[in-house]
Amino acid sequence: MAAEFDSIFKSFDKNSIFKDKSILQTNYQPEDIPYRNKQVEQIAMILAPVLRGERTSNLFIYGKTGTGKTLSIQCVRDELLKRARKDAGFKLKIEYLNCKLKKVSDTEYRILAELIKKLGGKVPSTGLPTQEVYSKFIEIIDSEKQIIVLILDEIDQTIKRISDDFLYNLTRLNSELSKTKICVVGISNNLTFLDGLDPRVRSSLSEEEIIFPPYNALQLQEILKKRSKKVFKGEVIQDGVIAKCAAFAAREHGDARRALDLLRVAGELAERSGSNKVLLKHVDEANNKIERDKILDIIKTEPKQFQLVLYSIIQLSERQKDGPIFTGEVYNFYQELCVKENLEVLTQRRIGDIIQEFDMLGILNVRVISKGRGGRMREIKLAITKNIIEKAKSIIKDSLNYN
Repeated sequence: MAAEFDSIFKSFDKNSIFKDKSILQTNYQPEDIPYRNKQVEQIAMILAPVLRGERTSNLFIYGKTGTGKTLSIQCVRDELLKRARKDAGFKLKIEYLNCKLKKVSDTEYRILAELIKKLGGKVPSTGLPTQEVYSKFIEIIDSEKQIIVLILDEIDQTIKRISDDFLYNLTRLNSELSKTKICVVGISNNLTFLDGLDPRVRSSLSEEEIIFPPYNALQLQEILKKRSKKVFKGEVIQDGVIAKCAAFAAREHGDARRALDLLRVAGELAERSGSNKVLLKHVDEANNKIERDKILDIIKTEPKQFQLVLYSIIQLSERQKDGPIFTGEVYNFYQELCVKENLEVLTQRRIGDIIQEFDMLGILNVRVISKGRGGRMREIKLAITKNIIEKAKSIIKDSLNYN
């Protein structure tokens, strides 16, 4: 094997594709955010009063994935912290939390524990009553005069896993504070997220709203061209590669992150194949790979109840040789798994909603069949390849600690 390793590592030493690949990665913060000046200015105007020690309105930002929401709020955060005066008589703290992280968003307790940690305190990861953790949170934030801005990214994931009571409590905290003022910035990819909230929570959370529209194909091309000059060596990109990456991403709701990922993965595939150019065929290969990885990532980050529903469908599909499955069968199988796992059994209606969500994500194909006087039934089929099904099973088994 030593000779094979030498050959592989030498070929990567001679890298003729990338100059600085990190510029295409998701954690890269560009100096400016193209086509988002208006939104950045709106955020800055809403949050500017914190520099005077004033509590601002709660803000809700929404738009599809990859439309620049997180970059824009982080840009404003950095500028505010840069301008905060040390002699102002109060501290300004702006804390960012991604609610999609599984270790954070599973329970209200964990979210509060993570916020306490970010604000310099500490509580055990489990074991205390949630009310005690709330008290600890209030004690920490009200220990001195300060303005706190909490940025909760992918806030819809929190509601999906717990409830909107947490948001209501958070937005009402100011009434319990004597020294500190707190405001919340919520970010969501789900454009209809607010519609499902309790009206009290909605009015508290979305005092101000900013919508981020998707990028069009021409805007995505400009973003890619600008980044690619710093990323790649010389003339290594075949004509049409950037346009094709932009076209694929424009189909995905104008997702700039998808466009950047496509260009990066296409470059990596070109490098691995020994090509000295990024070709159109590498973009096609990258698109297939990202699609596969995206589905697995969704399955990995879903709550246990979602994973149990999908596992039930996979098991039934295998038993019935990929024949049609109906909602009632899935629910019966799911109930058995919940009893075995000692988990709460959700209602059949809620399981129907989860199945519908998987359909929207492209993991299932759901078709309504009319049975005449017998009513209507939903026929369910897996819409993912056997290779992905095997990996999905492995992910779910690990999550549920199955052997």
